[in-house]
Amino acid sequence: MTQIKICGLSTRKAVETAVNSGADYLGFVFAKSPRQVTPAQVHEITLDLPTSIKKVGVFVSPSQTEVEATIQAAGLDLVQIHGEQLSEVLSVPIIRAVSIRKSYPLFESESEDYLLLDAPPTKYMGGNGEVFDWQAVNPAELQQERLFIAGGLTPENVAAAIHYFQPLVVDVSSGVETDGEKDHKKITAFCQAVKEETDVSATNE
Repeated sequence: MTQIKICGLSTRKAVETAVNSGADYLGFVFAKSPRQVTPAQVHEITLDLPTSIKKVGVFVSPSQTEVEATIQAAGLDLVQIHGEQLSEVLSVPIIRAVSIRKSYPLFESESEDYLLLDAPPTKYMGGNGEVFDWQAVNPAELQQERLFIAGGLTPENVAAAIHYFQPLVVDVSSGVETDGEKDHKKITAFCQAVKEETDVSATNE
């Protein structure tokens, strides 16, 4: 079953909505962004989180010291790194974010645990609501069991993304927002669309 990551969370209510709607991963942005949060905020809004839900910290070209300090303070389970990648090993698994333009280099690195495909950055890395050219990527060349798909996903197009990529995780941020704020109805609709497509895929196997 395709899993769900709701990213750019900053309030307790949005966290609760994501969890109750069936999200598997919660994303928190520590890089410069309208959705930027502090480790203390994340700790506060994720108290009593079910152990099955994984917290992901999003960084852009960070230092190992910065990431490890945030992992400890926020209680992160994974980190997602855009921009320059770390050469050091971290204490939690790494999601390497790659911006897809006209061509895509094959996933050959073993230095990270997961790969996230995203749209090219605009003002900020990620969360820009843009869909990258899916046809620039051949899903058969990817290790789908560790593949995250992001970039302009919405309740309306996520089923098509799952059908094309068959990823481990679909990742959404701006696609479940209204006027720059998390929209609880859209979060629920996104999760429902993922579940429905997963059910259809399972039936057709």
